[in-house]
Amino acid sequence: MTIPTTENSPAIDTTPVPPQERAVPVVAGDTSRSLGITSLVLAIASIVFGYTLIVPVAAIVVGSIGLNREPAGRNYSTWGIIVGAVSLALPVLALAFGLAFLAPFGVLAAFFAQ
Repeated sequence: MTIPTTENSPAIDTTPVPPQERAVPVVAGDTSRSLGITSLVLAIASIVFGYTLIVPVAAIVVGSIGLNREPAGRNYSTWGIIVGAVSLALPVLALAFGLAFLAPFGVLAAFFAQ
Protein backbone atom coordinates (compact mmCIF):
# COMPACT_ATOMS: atom_id res chain seq x y z
CA MET A 1 0.00 0.00 0.00
CA THR A 2 1.43 3.33 -0.99
CA ILE A 3 0.29 6.80 -0.21
CA PRO A 4 -0.49 8.92 -3.23
CA THR A 5 2.12 11.57 -3.80
CA THR A 6 2.21 15.02 -5.13
CA GLU A 7 4.95 16.47 -7.24
CA ASN A 8 7.13 17.52 -4.28
CA SER A 9 6.76 14.52 -1.94
CA PRO A 10 8.19 11.03 -2.52
CA ALA A 11 6.09 7.88 -2.23
CA ILE A 12 6.02 6.30 1.25
CA ASP A 13 5.80 2.53 1.48
CA THR A 14 3.64 1.48 4.43
CA THR A 15 3.61 -2.28 3.96
CA PRO A 16 4.36 -4.08 7.23
CA VAL A 17 7.77 -5.74 7.57
CA PRO A 18 7.71 -9.38 8.70
CA PRO A 19 9.25 -10.00 12.15
CA GLN A 20 12.10 -12.07 10.67
CA GLU A 21 13.31 -9.15 8.56
CA ARG A 22 13.20 -6.47 11.25
CA ALA A 23 16.51 -5.06 12.38
CA VAL A 24 17.60 -6.19 15.84
CA PRO A 25 19.73 -3.74 17.80
CA VAL A 26 23.15 -5.11 18.72
CA VAL A 27 24.19 -4.35 22.27
CA ALA A 28 27.91 -4.31 22.91
CA GLY A 29 29.10 -6.52 25.79
CA ASP A 30 30.72 -5.08 28.85
CA THR A 31 34.44 -4.95 28.15
CA SER A 32 35.43 -3.38 31.44
CA ARG A 33 38.16 -5.11 33.43
CA SER A 34 38.82 -2.53 36.12
CA LEU A 35 37.66 -4.61 39.09
CA GLY A 36 39.66 -7.64 37.99
CA ILE A 37 42.81 -5.60 37.45
CA THR A 38 42.30 -3.86 40.79
CA SER A 39 41.98 -7.23 42.50
CA LEU A 40 45.18 -8.52 40.93
CA VAL A 41 47.11 -5.34 41.73
CA LEU A 42 45.97 -5.47 45.37
CA ALA A 43 46.98 -9.12 45.65
CA ILE A 44 50.44 -8.50 44.19
CA ALA A 45 50.88 -5.37 46.30
CA SER A 46 50.13 -7.35 49.45
CA ILE A 47 53.06 -9.64 48.65
CA VAL A 48 55.46 -6.92 47.51
CA PHE A 49 54.87 -4.56 50.43
CA GLY A 50 54.82 -7.23 53.12
CA TYR A 51 52.27 -9.77 54.11
CA THR A 52 49.31 -7.97 55.60
CA LEU A 53 45.82 -9.13 56.43
CA ILE A 54 43.66 -6.28 55.13
CA VAL A 55 44.96 -5.93 51.57
CA PRO A 56 44.54 -9.62 50.56
CA VAL A 57 41.03 -9.63 51.97
CA ALA A 58 40.29 -6.54 49.87
CA ALA A 59 41.76 -8.31 46.82
CA ILE A 60 39.52 -11.32 47.39
CA VAL A 61 36.40 -9.19 47.87
CA VAL A 62 37.07 -7.00 44.82
CA GLY A 63 37.88 -10.11 42.75
CA SER A 64 34.63 -11.76 43.77
CA ILE A 65 32.67 -8.67 42.79
CA GLY A 66 34.60 -8.54 39.51
CA LEU A 67 33.71 -12.15 38.70
CA ASN A 68 30.02 -11.33 38.91
CA ARG A 69 30.03 -7.94 37.18
CA GLU A 70 32.73 -8.09 34.52
CA PRO A 71 32.83 -11.10 32.21
CA ALA A 72 35.72 -9.59 30.24
CA GLY A 73 37.92 -9.37 33.34
CA ARG A 74 37.24 -12.90 34.57
CA ASN A 75 40.87 -14.04 34.33
CA TYR A 76 42.17 -11.02 36.21
CA SER A 77 39.56 -11.50 38.93
CA THR A 78 40.33 -15.21 39.25
CA TRP A 79 44.06 -14.62 39.57
CA GLY A 80 43.46 -11.78 42.01
CA ILE A 81 41.43 -14.13 44.21
CA ILE A 82 44.04 -16.91 43.99
CA VAL A 83 47.04 -14.68 44.71
CA GLY A 84 45.10 -12.88 47.45
CA ALA A 85 44.18 -16.17 49.11
CA VAL A 86 47.78 -17.38 48.96
CA SER A 87 49.11 -14.12 50.36
CA LEU A 88 46.50 -14.31 53.12
CA ALA A 89 47.29 -17.95 53.94
CA LEU A 90 51.08 -17.60 54.14
CA PRO A 91 51.23 -15.41 57.28
CA VAL A 92 48.61 -17.59 58.96
CA LEU A 93 50.59 -20.75 58.16
CA ALA A 94 53.86 -19.14 59.28
CA LEU A 95 52.27 -18.16 62.58
CA ALA A 96 50.84 -21.65 63.10
CA PHE A 97 54.14 -23.38 62.34
CA GLY A 98 56.07 -20.84 64.40
CA LEU A 99 53.87 -21.40 67.42
CA ALA A 100 54.02 -25.17 66.95
CA PHE A 101 57.79 -25.02 66.82
CA LEU A 102 58.24 -22.59 69.72
CA ALA A 103 55.58 -23.99 72.06
CA PRO A 104 57.70 -26.93 73.27
CA PHE A 105 60.53 -24.55 74.11
CA GLY A 106 58.11 -22.40 76.11
CA VAL A 107 56.98 -25.44 78.07
CA LEU A 108 60.57 -26.50 78.70
CA ALA A 109 61.53 -22.98 79.78
CA ALA A 110 58.61 -22.85 82.20
CA PHE A 111 59.53 -26.30 83.54
CA PHE A 112 63.24 -25.54 84.10
CA ALA A 113 62.67 -21.99 85.38
CA GLN A 114 61.70 -23.26 88.80
